[in-house]
Amino acid sequence: MALRYSPNLSMLYTEVPFLDRFARASSAGFAAVEFQFPYDSGIDAIKERVDDLELKVVLFNLHPGDVASGELGTVSNPARRDYFRWSLSTALEAACHLNCGRLNVMFGQKVPDLEPAAQIECAVENLAWAAPLAEEAGVTLLIEPLNPTDFPNCFIRNTRDAANLIAALNHPRVKLQYDVYHAQMAEGNLTNTIVANLPLIEHIQIADVPGRHQPGTGEINYPAIFAALEKLGYQGYIGLEYHPEGGTDASLSWLPLEARR
Repeated sequence: MALRYSPNLSMLYTEVPFLDRFARASSAGFAAVEFQFPYDSGIDAIKERVDDLELKVVLFNLHPGDVASGELGTVSNPARRDYFRWSLSTALEAACHLNCGRLNVMFGQKVPDLEPAAQIECAVENLAWAAPLAEEAGVTLLIEPLNPTDFPNCFIRNTRDAANLIAALNHPRVKLQYDVYHAQMAEGNLTNTIVANLPLIEHIQIADVPGRHQPGTGEINYPAIFAALEKLGYQGYIGLEYHPEGGTDASLSWLPLEARR
């Protein structure tokens, strides 16, 4: 099965306003897109764009919380249970409207003066509440490790910790979002880690190291990773979540037009 790719419109085509990026992605040959936070742009406006262009939305994030005060997700913060449940309900409603089957729940930062076990317990309780609602909506909730160089206060830093949390939930609608960039920055051993965790991986995102630019600009052997994913029969999407070097269209030269749909 051919690999499937989805440009992340929060990071690609930033040369134009967000709602104009859907047409740019379609013109570049893509049939699917993803993005981070769609809420300020209006779900109805996004729905109009994707319907007109016959694009599939494959992923977006829950509300991140108060980013200005350091939040980057609230699922693991006991003081933010009400906010998390509101954000989950809001995101599920948007996902149903956009026919999107995956949501990044955003695990969040370390909470000052709170034991790590208490954050894990809170996350498990919140996700145990959320998973049946997601299943009813036909949506899968994703846990994404972030690298501690770019996000020094992040709680989930590697694939092992995310996989342990997913195992504790033991629910088919809670899976892993594997970002190759974050994984290389945090742990390396990419191909072996992908092989070992493939049953948990629902979505993959990519960027090169260093710089978080397009594949081919850094040290990651992406041809080997793509070959491994094809051999493994990976059926999810591969999100292009990078900062384009040289403009978005130029940054896509590594991906042939026929491979974009």
